[in-house]
Formats: sequence, C-alpha cells, structure tokens
Amino acid sequence: TCKSCIDGGFTSVMIDGSHLPFAENIALTRRVAEYAHAHGAVVEGELGRLAGVEDEINVSAEDSSYTRPEEVEEFVGQTGVDSLAIAIGTSHGAYKFKPGAQPKLRFDILEEVGRRLPGFPIVLHGASSVMPEYVQMINSYGGVMPGAVGVPEDMLRQAAQMAVCKINIDSDLRLAMTGTIRKYLAEHPEHFDPRQYLKPARENIQAMVKHKLVHVLGCDGKA
Repeated sequence: TCKSCIDGGFTSVMIDGSHLPFAENIALTRRVAEYAHAHGAVVEGELGRLAGVEDEINVSAEDSSYTRPEEVEEFVGQTGVDSLAIAIGTSHGAYKFKPGAQPKLRFDILEEVGRRLPGFPIVLHGASSVMPEYVQMINSYGGVMPGAVGVPEDMLRQAAQMAVCKINIDSDLRLAMTGTIRKYLAEHPEHFDPRQYLKPARENIQAMVKHKLVHVLGCDGKA
C-alpha cells in the first residue's frame, strides 16, 4: 500500500483511484496525499482509466475512459496531489492499438488539461513505444508476439512539448530485458550464470532509457 511504502522510506507514491466514482477517487487520493505530505513524500494521482493489463488487473476498452478536462482543477485542488496521470488514449501492455490501425492520442484533451493546469506536472501511463527492434528480437529467439505495437515516439515528443513531464514505459523495459536474455541464451546455450545474461540486458535497458530521456522527453541538460 501507499502507507507502507511511505513508512518504509519511499519519497514518492502513486495512488490509482481511477476505477472509483469521481468523488470517491478524490477522497481516497486526498487521504494518501495528506499522509504522504506529512511524511515528506510526494503523490501522483490518476484521473481517467486506461485499458489493458497491469499487475494482473485487466481493464477492457469498454471500461476505460478518457480524462474529462473539466474535472482536473477540482481534482487537483481537492486532493493536493503533486502530479496527475491522465488518459488520452494510451494503454497498458504491448498491444496498444489494433493491427493496421492508425495510432491516435487525444491531444485535444492534453491541451485543455494544460490550459486548465498551467505548469502542473502531467503524466502518461501506458506510454511504451513497444520498440520494434526488441519485439523482433523476442520473436527471432523463440517468442511469439504478433501484432505488438505501442505509442509512436513522435507522439510522445509532441506530448512532452505540451504538458507531459513523465511517461511510464514498463513494457519497453520488459521487452528490452526479455529480448536481450533470449538472444544471449540462444547464442550461448552453455551459459547458466545469471550474471552473464543479465549484464547485457541491463546495458540495453540503460541505453534505451537514455534514448527516451534525451531524444523523446528532451531531458538532456535539464538536471
């Protein structure tokens, strides 16, 4: 839970009450924010619900919902969160759009949220690009991931130039790790020491994260 994380020394937590009615989401998020701030931690809230699978929770496209810009000011004001994750068409997992379909994000929602909350940190969950080189690597070495597709990086660059300051890319991290390990073990079937195959996997994750920070979010030189 958020409380146990804060008690354990974490300095930031994320509370997802997006599955709750608006008023209940506010109440839950406010309780977390009050406890977090009293203990020197910051809080990310969520408004709007993403489709896809995360932590074994499966949200169908029918149950997902875009963020309503007219609610963001009240939500932030009533909860006291330090950043806000919104839903503009991204989704969890490695299959974000139907095969052959044109990827689409609701930049009109993002623009209106930015207008209503000028300078406030906005977050996109489910923002992995599902990098083709790692999908191909997985499929070339025994994996089966047909039709895996993510959010194009040019769309993420556009979002970063608007109000988005953080993107969540867990699927990209998993793909880089899994693809590299599959390739390494196929090329070195005699190896069994985890340190041997985890080293290149970590290196590829580091390179991929650096690419995202510098060439997608434009974070270079802003530390």
